[in-house]
Amino acid sequence: MTITRSLARIKSLPPPAPGQFGPQHTAIEVITPSEWEDADPFILLMDDRAHGRLNAGPHPHAGFETVSFLVDGAIPSENSGGEHLTPGDVEWTTTGSGIVHGPDKPIDGRFRMLQLWLTLPKADRWTEPDHQLVRRDDAPARQDDGAEVRLYSGASGPLRSTTRNRVPVTLVDIRLAPGASITQVLPASHNGFLYPLEGVVTVGPDALAVQQVGWLDRPATASGETELVIGNHGSEPARVLLYAGERQNTPIAWYGPFIGDTRQDIVRSIERYKSGTFVRV
Repeated sequence: MTITRSLARIKSLPPPAPGQFGPQHTAIEVITPSEWEDADPFILLMDDRAHGRLNAGPHPHAGFETVSFLVDGAIPSENSGGEHLTPGDVEWTTTGSGIVHGPDKPIDGRFRMLQLWLTLPKADRWTEPDHQLVRRDDAPARQDDGAEVRLYSGASGPLRSTTRNRVPVTLVDIRLAPGASITQVLPASHNGFLYPLEGVVTVGPDALAVQQVGWLDRPATASGETELVIGNHGSEPARVLLYAGERQNTPIAWYGPFIGDTRQDIVRSIERYKSGTFVRV
């Protein structure tokens, strides 16, 4: 018998607050590192918005992966010869042993981007940096009775993503017309959450709206597959992102832009960054 997942908790989020990259930057902290025990394998999720000049410059990272989903607008891509991300593009960067990324000078524009920090397995924590760019139009998609699913990682129905994963992750962009629903199969061992971008979606008796994040329950068994039924019982279209991934069940250490397994790892990353050994991307 397949287990049907439900929402264990719904967290309401504050409106966008002033961000760290100047007066034209606002952000919502959707997930913070202090939630690690419940959020594993997800460390952080920022919902960033820019409304003009963004005073972001080169900065380091090490010990994890960044998964950037552009919701709206345009922003320069990494490692892509001067190309820009456009809505629906996803940039997946493995920081591993250490990178420095970010524009060399302030950028101007308007955009909304979700940046996720995803842990790396202990064995891969200090792997060589890597970069993947998944264009919206290259991501596998399926449509069924008013539902559209676009897959960026993992599997959904008959779709399989070619995105390289260190931690197994499912990332899907789901659009639902009024009255539509989809069933997403997930391993029982995967933790996950839903983040609505438009409208209201339902999971069982629970409704989830914009500026809320809904965390999936954890089955009593970590083996086999489960089903997640996401519906739109409203009168307006709905859009929601589903992130789900294999829990790593190991503590992490965190300091600023660095993730490690111990505080000593953080010290080593800081020393390596100061010595100039990080890769510039």
